[in-house]
Amino acid sequence: QVQLLESGGGVVRPGDSLKLSCAANGPINNAYAMAWFRQAPGKEREFLTNSRWNEESIVYAFSVKDRSTISMDMDRKTMYLQIDSLQPDDTAVYYCAARLGGFQRSAHEYNYWGQGTQVTVSS
Repeated sequence: QVQLLESGGGVVRPGDSLKLSCAANGPINNAYAMAWFRQAPGKEREFLTNSRWNEESIVYAFSVKDRSTISMDMDRKTMYLQIDSLQPDDTAVYYCAARLGGFQRSAHEYNYWGQGTQVTVSS
């Protein structure tokens, strides 16, 4: 059973950067598609980025493209997401997710989820 645990959220000011972590336990390997999502109050869960553990097939959503970086440490089974130039619209709960097989942008296609980490951007 794959288990995921996010950390690194917090309260930041507009323009700040934040690096989130997602620690994985269980039989995780490069066959898994890994992804980051976020969910703001009253909104659907939004795809942000995905990658294999060997950092192949990285794509970003338009909302975070050019100001975010996904990175993978297979030895530590930890995935990271750094987001720069944070704005109030980035306020949300950030989740990591995993699925065995190909990449999907729909949250419904992912089998494994962390509990989420809150990011609040406020002046």
